[in-house]
Amino acid sequence: MNTVDIVSQSHTVLWFAFAITFALGAVMQKTSFCTMGAIADVILMDSWDRVKQWSLAIGVTIIGFALMSTFGVIDPLKSIYTSSKLLILSTLIGSTLFGLGMMLASGCGSKTLVRIGGGNLKSLIVFLALGLSAYMTLKGFLGVIRVNTLDTVFISLATAQDLPSILSGLTGLVRTELHLILGVVIGGAFVLFALIRKSFWSAENLLAGIFVGLAICAIWWVSGYLGYVAEDPNTLEEIFIASNSGKMESLSFVAPYAYTLDWLMFYSDVSKVLTIGIVAVVGMILGSASVAIATKSFRWESFRNSEDTANHLIGGVLMGFGGVTALGCTIGQGLSGVSTLALGSFLALPGFVLGAYLGLRYLQYRMSPKPCD
Repeated sequence: MNTVDIVSQSHTVLWFAFAITFALGAVMQKTSFCTMGAIADVILMDSWDRVKQWSLAIGVTIIGFALMSTFGVIDPLKSIYTSSKLLILSTLIGSTLFGLGMMLASGCGSKTLVRIGGGNLKSLIVFLALGLSAYMTLKGFLGVIRVNTLDTVFISLATAQDLPSILSGLTGLVRTELHLILGVVIGGAFVLFALIRKSFWSAENLLAGIFVGLAICAIWWVSGYLGYVAEDPNTLEEIFIASNSGKMESLSFVAPYAYTLDWLMFYSDVSKVLTIGIVAVVGMILGSASVAIATKSFRWESFRNSEDTANHLIGGVLMGFGGVTALGCTIGQGLSGVSTLALGSFLALPGFVLGAYLGLRYLQYRMSPKPCD
């Protein structure tokens, strides 16, 4: 394969990624798919519909990833989530801080992009705060702190940290067959939880859960199959085209914020190229905007007061630091990571919930009437 082929393949990968995330942004705008909203709905209104949307999406991603892995379409051990190093403290603290931040900032990374597409100026500020914080945590002074403190607490496993690899080593069963079994059982359990009551079976709920799950699977296919090159003509090593991590990856909306700002600020630097993460950010915003404009729901929205501004700024910073530290957001770890059945991703889920719960309680406290002196 020559360089022209690599360039052409890169363009194909990026256009596929853009088309998928454009559609995803449109669906999320239409259905109000949102992790923060799902947790708030349960706590404030005892409504489980959006949690079940999330559960359905998780189930679809797990089953879809297992099927692609079993039939050799992608190699699950080449994802960014299946290393043998389990970062316990980073995952727990990072996910909790991210959950807290998304509540203060009125949405997680994906919801921020959807809200920008709907005309929300507050989310534009969150985007900038999150992106800068994420960049500093990746490559700046916050990154030095992260590496020298939180990342020092980890467990080194004898295998990759995904359940099929761990259980295959313990039971002696073939990993690929075990992955299919675990994928169908665990993924099926998430799907069953979502669909067990017919009251959930509305077109909007089903569209949200199924489409979001399929979009995650589709990006895995784009990165791990369409973008896979067994031998780069320049290095003679395998590569995953348009991947920021250098490995197979699916959607996440923390580090790609940083890479998007980096690409925009250093556009004239020929070493700065478009990646799946960057075009996903653009696709989500434009897809959301298309639905908002078509349905006449697009409207400009700004901050209510200084406290509202501070909450969103702090929330953005917490999401940037927490998301990079936890190796992903509620989409990155909560869907893409969980689809690989990685232990770290399942470890992040309670952290997201705990952080969101603390954030919601804080906001309730701030909004509650204060006793007169």
